[in-house]
Amino acid sequence: VQLQAYGGGLVQAGGSLRLSCAGSGRPFSNYAMAWLRQAPGKEREFVASIRWSGASASYSDSVKGRFTISRDNAKNTVYLQMNSLKPEDTAVYYCAANERSWGKILEYDYWGQGTLVTVSS
Repeated sequence: VQLQAYGGGLVQAGGSLRLSCAGSGRPFSNYAMAWLRQAPGKEREFVASIRWSGASASYSDSVKGRFTISRDNAKNTVYLQMNSLKPEDTAVYYCAANERSWGKILEYDYWGQGTLVTVSS
């Protein structure tokens, strides 16, 4: 599957953004999906993941209650709604896909190109 993430940008602290990731190729429902991020000078970290059907989601402690992951398999798209953004949320956000596993993991079979989110204080 090919993944393309978009929707990043510059936002003030306390604001909101919605990221989207469009998939093409094999049926989107074949994949558990996730968002991960990498801030400047830091390691890549897990943000959120969602099961193949969208029935369950998992979040990192740092975003729980502020971010929501969702998916629309008919549109081959996964979303990340980000509310109450903080400067420490500044990072390149990547969408990723796995055929067999999901959860708070860092290893994925397929990756999108990343979209930059910058939160100003």
